[in-house]
Formats: sequence, C-alpha cells, structure tokens
Amino acid sequence: MALLSPPPSPYSPLRNSPSRLGRNSSPRRTSRPLPCKASWQELAGVLVFSAIPFTAVKAVANSSVGEALRRRLNETKAAAVEGSSRFCAAAEAARKSSNWYGEERPRWLGPLRYEYPEHLTGEFPGDYGFDIAGLGKDPASFNKYFNFEILHARWAMLASLGVVIPELLDLLGIVHFVEPVWWRVGYAKLQGDTLDYLGIPGLRIAGGQGVIVIAICQALLMVGPEYARYCGIEALEPLGIYLPGDENYPGGLLFDPLGLSKDPVAFEELKVKEIKNGRLAMVAWIGFYIQAALTGKGPIENLFEHLSDPLHKNILSLFNSM
Repeated sequence: MALLSPPPSPYSPLRNSPSRLGRNSSPRRTSRPLPCKASWQELAGVLVFSAIPFTAVKAVANSSVGEALRRRLNETKAAAVEGSSRFCAAAEAARKSSNWYGEERPRWLGPLRYEYPEHLTGEFPGDYGFDIAGLGKDPASFNKYFNFEILHARWAMLASLGVVIPELLDLLGIVHFVEPVWWRVGYAKLQGDTLDYLGIPGLRIAGGQGVIVIAICQALLMVGPEYARYCGIEALEPLGIYLPGDENYPGGLLFDPLGLSKDPVAFEELKVKEIKNGRLAMVAWIGFYIQAALTGKGPIENLFEHLSDPLHKNILSLFNSM
C-alpha cells in the first residue's frame, strides 16, 4: 500500500515545522509542479486540439467536397438500402438455422432442468437464458441493457490489450515504458511523470500534461463519438457515408474494413464470439483489480512468477502469506 500513499505535501505542518527548518528558516516550495494543476495555456491547447476533429468534420460537410459526397451518396443510397435489406433477410435465415440462436441454443445450466425466462427467446447473440433478476422483461429495457453490455464488452476487450501488451513488451525488453503496469500509470501521473506513448520518447500528445488536462481532453474527444452514437448511424450521411447496419453493428467500410460481415452465416457466429469474449474480458478486469490489490503487480508478472514455480506461486500460497 506504500505505492498508493501520496508523497508528503510541501505545505504540510510536519514538513515545514521549526524542528525541520530551523527558527529563522522559511518554508521552501517544491519545484515539482502539482499534477492536478493546469495553466490556461495548457487548457487552451487541449481545447484547440480537441476541437480539430469536430471542426474538420463540419468544414468538410459544409464545403463543396461535402456537397459532392452527399450527391454521390444520394445516387447510390437506394441500391445500398436494397442490398442492406437483402443482407438482413439472409442474416435472419442464418440465425434460424444456427445452433447459437433460437430454442435449440445452449443454455447456461446445460442439461439441467430449469424454467428459463420466457422473454429470452434466443433472438440476440449470447442469449443463454440467464436473467435471474428479470432485467429483460421489458423489451425496451432489454434492448438498452444489450446495447450497454456490448458497448462495455468492446471497451473491456480493448482495455485488456492495454493492460497486457505494455507490460509484456516491457518484461521482454522489446519496449521500455516509464510505467508499464496498468494500475500504476495513474499514480505515475499523480507524481508528475511524463508518459510517452508506445514507449517512443517525445511521443506524448497529452502524456506530458497533468491529470486535469488529460481528463478534459478525454472528455472532449469522447463527445463526438457519443453524440454520433446518440444520433444514430445516419449521423455520418452529411459526409457521404452510408452505414448499412444498425447502431450495434454499423458495418460499412468505416466499421468493417475487412469485410467480415459479407457472409451472413459467419457474421452471426462472429456476433456470438464477440459477446462471449467481451464478457470474458469484463470478468478478467475483476481479476486485474484483485491481483493489483493483493500482489501490487501486473497480471503478466504474476503469470511469469506462477509459471516459474507453480507449486509455491499460486493463489493458495498468496492467501496463506496474508
């Protein structure tokens, strides 16, 4: 827990007491800037940087280029909508013939007899009939919770990569970071450390700023995507971009550059794989938190220690040593 305790404040009574400074000594301020303070220049720079994407999108939409893009979209949209309708029909047929959907899908209790909720019909991917709290009885609530689940599942998968990859690269000596362990990064910023992205010296963007500046930058950069998600997939049509899917699976070149959704049968199975791995990632984050709290180390370091001595470096030995 010593890693989590903040350093003594330069203005604390203990630090500036006469016994430490002498009778005629005056308190000296530390030269280290407080990590939670931000100058107006830094805040102005963050505002300008965060406004660049919105300004660029607005400028393109109002320009002759945007007008040409919308004109071309109007010429091809009817055919695109028709193709999207055909794909939706093929996807519906694929779900009916798939073992992952409908009444024949796997259930969370397997072969055990259980009265599963009637409102869970296997229409959505990852429906194993689990709703002991009855949260999905109302169709509107069910759609809302499904949207939340898949959104957080994707964030958890991305964040898990952000936990594992930096620590692994640092332990293998491929790339050295100022702080490779995920839970110590915030503490390093509170100590005033400068963080380089990808371990590349000088590639800082906001990594050299304080916590407040980074938080404001993050909030502003998320406004655009969240507003577009709130408005729906039609929000990109002023830029001449048509998305053939729905809010959870927009599709198109922008969200499916590899064309993974071209085959409706494979696409419906990919939906199941995505939500299953996303749920696993969300559960993995519970493990990340517990490991950090109990060992003070990252998951990769814990894994390497366990592999080096499985009999003595495991969860049982950890609890015995507490």
